[in-house]
Amino acid sequence: MSLLDPCLIRSRGPAGEPVVRLGMPLVDDYLEFLQGRCRPNTVLAAAYDLRVFFAVVDKPPAAVTSADVLGFITAQRTGRDSLDAVQLVPGGQEPAGVATSTVARRLSTISGFFGYLQARGDVAANPVPRGLPTRRERSRPGQGVPLTRRVRRLPRILTPAEVDALTAALRTHRDRAMVAAMVLGGLRRCEVLGLRLEDLRPAERRIFIADGKGGHQRLVPVSARFFAAVAAYLDAERPAGATTDRAFVVLKGPHRGGPLSVRGLDEMLAGAKRRAGLSHATCHELRHTCLTRLREAGMALEAVQAQAGHASIESTRIYLHLADDWLANQYRAAAEVLDAQLYAGGDR
Repeated sequence: MSLLDPCLIRSRGPAGEPVVRLGMPLVDDYLEFLQGRCRPNTVLAAAYDLRVFFAVVDKPPAAVTSADVLGFITAQRTGRDSLDAVQLVPGGQEPAGVATSTVARRLSTISGFFGYLQARGDVAANPVPRGLPTRRERSRPGQGVPLTRRVRRLPRILTPAEVDALTAALRTHRDRAMVAAMVLGGLRRCEVLGLRLEDLRPAERRIFIADGKGGHQRLVPVSARFFAAVAAYLDAERPAGATTDRAFVVLKGPHRGGPLSVRGLDEMLAGAKRRAGLSHATCHELRHTCLTRLREAGMALEAVQAQAGHASIESTRIYLHLADDWLANQYRAAAEVLDAQLYAGGDR
């Protein structure tokens, strides 16, 4: 049992915004700092990551060392901490060993927290190492071995038949418009829910993203199919007494006319996926499907980057590998030259 006993405390701020704290003054200061620059889900994830870290390390922030951080990595990989306790998660106990991507995310959160404390003067140095030193460290400083192995997995996408099945299973024009925004425009879930009526520009067939990831704004084109679904939704379904300027609102129940929540969108999509008999169809997979098909259709990688709202084109390069024809076409173009270089008239 951790001596610090960090505990997630959820509440609402003066404007009704979600607030999360751990009951540890320095951590709570950091979470308040994040609250002014990150989305609520990001703050919640950071709070949970820090809760796990301090439950395992069981030391106040000022006493944490690099050895504690390295021990935490081992505990996360094996599912055991230095006290032979099992890490708790909401609803039960965490299984032995978490994914390397989870460990990497938690290390990023921990490093950000201690970087904040270092900037304020609360700690002398950030205990999270940038990497492990190697024999080459003397000639190439800062190029040590990463603390975790990064595995970059290709995201799943939907086939045209699966998109048709999912679309046919949607029950309202609102739902069809939201799915079309993701599968035809490549919007993120938060961007769909954040759309305001004034952000829709049907005459231009474009959408203004006022609050994209990282606070970036962009103007993106979307298919006429999306705007047709939006027009039908606004004409026949959107409650006349809606008090929000958000484009997509709740259609039934006590919250009718209020902004649709993340949970509401996820439940809608899960129901449509079940009715369509699909094993997968998340919001992010719909976005991946759009960006992959755009690349397959010949859209320049830089244009796909702009459509996706990626800060770095490195994030967009993954769609080169998802697009079925790109690698095959590149290979076929070079195959004859390759054959001629490797073989001198023999069997091929």
